Amino acid sequence: MWQSGDAYEAFMGRWSRRLAETFVRRVDLPPSRRWLDVGCGTGALTAAVLAAADPVEVAGVDPSEGFLAMARARVPDPRVTFTVADARELPFPDDRFDVVVSGLVLNFVPDPAAAASEIRRVTAPGGRAVAYLWDLAQGMEMLRYFWDAVAELNPAAVELHEGRRYPLCRPEPFGRLWTEAGLTDVTVDDLTIPTPFADFGDYWQPFLGRQGPGPAYLATLAEEDQARLRELLRGRLPANPDGTIPLTARAWVVSGTA
Repeated sequence: MWQSGDAYEAFMGRWSRRLAETFVRRVDLPPSRRWLDVGCGTGALTAAVLAAADPVEVAGVDPSEGFLAMARARVPDPRVTFTVADARELPFPDDRFDVVVSGLVLNFVPDPAAAASEIRRVTAPGGRAVAYLWDLAQGMEMLRYFWDAVAELNPAAVELHEGRRYPLCRPEPFGRLWTEAGLTDVTVDDLTIPTPFADFGDYWQPFLGRQGPGPAYLATLAEEDQARLRELLRGRLPANPDGTIPLTARAWVVSGTA
């Protein structure tokens, strides 16, 4: 599901880039810090760090070589290194980084607590550990509309709704993850960005790329069932007179100090 960088970019990359840029501006840390991007994917957050934070170095890790190939092409900077690695077993010594960030990934890690513990381990004393996840239950409208329509057409699929499958994407469990990892001064805030679509085709076409739980589910449906879902969404999504679809996406941001 997480191998094609091109398909991911078409589906979620444009929004993850916008969110990453907004996130780095909000974190607002001094320059010349050592950064680690855990679950760097195709490099959206790494690129945002380079553009706005003036780091002395950035290390990116991700288990998908396909995503890392795109990240290396996107961020050809000598301060950056990309490594295939699992968030639950980071290949770095203790206290290695001043800032450790993770964007839109911890809910997909089989053991988020192990990943949080590793993030705490490699963060230097006094350093910051900050992560963000989409509010899949409510505020990430692109996905909420999709899964609500799926559940209406197939009640048996309600458990596949990402808002139910990933309870970590809520303020209380997200904050608790950081606290139980041993981080202090833990806060959880929200961050919302606009996610407008040019028309219904601009919304629907990326769901055909099989990258992510929604597109992966869609690929299992027969053609006629895909058509029913498509037409339900076409009638359900809000649209302006010019056909544009004005959605927004909210993310939860957890921050703590080592």
